[in-house]
Amino acid sequence: MPLSPVPGGSTVDAVLDQLQAEVSTGGWRVGERIPGELDLASQLGVSRPAVREAIRALTHVGVLEVRRGDGTYVRSSADPRPLINRVGHADLRDVFEVQLAYDVQAARLAARRRTDDDIARLTGLLEARAAATGAVEFGDADARFHLGVVEATRNPVLIEAVRYFLRRLGDSMATLRLDHQVPEASQQAHQDVLDAIVARDADAAGLAAAAIIEPTLAALEELMAEDGR
Repeated sequence: MPLSPVPGGSTVDAVLDQLQAEVSTGGWRVGERIPGELDLASQLGVSRPAVREAIRALTHVGVLEVRRGDGTYVRSSADPRPLINRVGHADLRDVFEVQLAYDVQAARLAARRRTDDDIARLTGLLEARAAATGAVEFGDADARFHLGVVEATRNPVLIEAVRYFLRRLGDSMATLRLDHQVPEASQQAHQDVLDAIVARDADAAGLAAAAIIEPTLAALEELMAEDGR
């Protein structure tokens, strides 16, 4: 699909739309190098900074890959923007349902694959969670511990999926700390996950991970039913 000049207005968004469309429709295939910034700017009738910003955005979400000194290549043909939009507007229940799926599998795999270095790092992350006071600080610390468990799995797909989801998880945990109607998983519940990982007990690790999320989900379901939502 040939590129066409971009009308005035939201230039970067319009450039991004055309670049994504070129990838999604197969005009540029996975592994192919796309035209350079000057060429794209000329075809689209926009400035190089607008093209550069659009490429940066698509690189950030994994659609493009910039290889220094070589050019920009197509990394994925998927359009991540619908998922980004849905995650950004997800409610707490949606977030914790996804976290339950991630965390149970991650805990089980971490128990099988963890190293001594992983245990030392997870211990430090759990201590940081206990020391966190403000809602935002606590949300960030909690999210870092959960990511640490995922990183101990050595599964690159799971790690990248959770890293993408991490910011939304941190925001949700900060919200949860401010909402006293919803129970917050205790420090001991998180320690139980770590203890099972230390013991290399995959079944216990999965059960402990589920025990962190399931009470929160049950409380959210009850509140949503009471609100008629």
